[in-house]
Amino acid sequence: MEEDRVTVTRGGSGASRYALKPSRINSEDILFCIDVDAESSVEMKTTGTNGRPLIRMECVKQAIILFIHNKLSMNLDHRFAFATLSTSAAWLKKDFTSDAESAVASLRGLSATRSSGRADLTLLFRAAAQEAKISRAQNRILRVILIYCRSSMRPTYEWPLNQKRFTLDVMYLHDKPGPENCPQDVYDYLVDAVEHVSEYEGYIFESGVGLVRSVFKPMSIFLSHPHQRCAQDDLDIPKSLSKKVPVTAAANVEDPLNGNNAQTISQ
Repeated sequence: MEEDRVTVTRGGSGASRYALKPSRINSEDILFCIDVDAESSVEMKTTGTNGRPLIRMECVKQAIILFIHNKLSMNLDHRFAFATLSTSAAWLKKDFTSDAESAVASLRGLSATRSSGRADLTLLFRAAAQEAKISRAQNRILRVILIYCRSSMRPTYEWPLNQKRFTLDVMYLHDKPGPENCPQDVYDYLVDAVEHVSEYEGYIFESGVGLVRSVFKPMSIFLSHPHQRCAQDDLDIPKSLSKKVPVTAAANVEDPLNGNNAQTISQ
């Protein structure tokens, strides 16, 4: 805890009481950057209302729309903008807005393009840093949520170590490892990017299983405000009821805090 936010008082019995001083949680400007490489058109294992399999792009768009409505239900002052990622980042909608209909309209025409090869995140980070200055002047904070879909090609970027002006979250959707794919290498590089640029705690999630819940689950965790987050290693949500340890067996289970927290990509 920061000492200037904590009040310590002594009771008549000598006992100490601790209380946090009220503090403002800044509204967010959230920039979604969506990978439009050909791999974003890979089919998921879930069918849509038309009976055909959903593709990653459509699933991601639905998850973002739900995110926007849920985020605005918490605070109507949050704002959203959109960019795409091919060889580099480009604005899709530069002006941040709190209007859900306007935000959703920006996503409707978004679709996958041809294979783009290696992506450079430098322009994305530069744009985010510039927008972060504007946000900070308005007592807001800026966050980037990157949706990345390339299984064999890790992105590149150039960014100073001492410039952390925004928070970066990443959702990495990929194919299974194979002769042509190296998702573990890509994931490790994305982890380094999050740690390199994030002002507050940034989260990164990955999935190669192709299920809709693998998109909606991390997006629901991304709803958490960077000012109120725990470290990702301490996350224990959401819990799966199917994997809940029976009470009778709990006493024989080792303390998970003593386990290995290293994360690998889905096999």
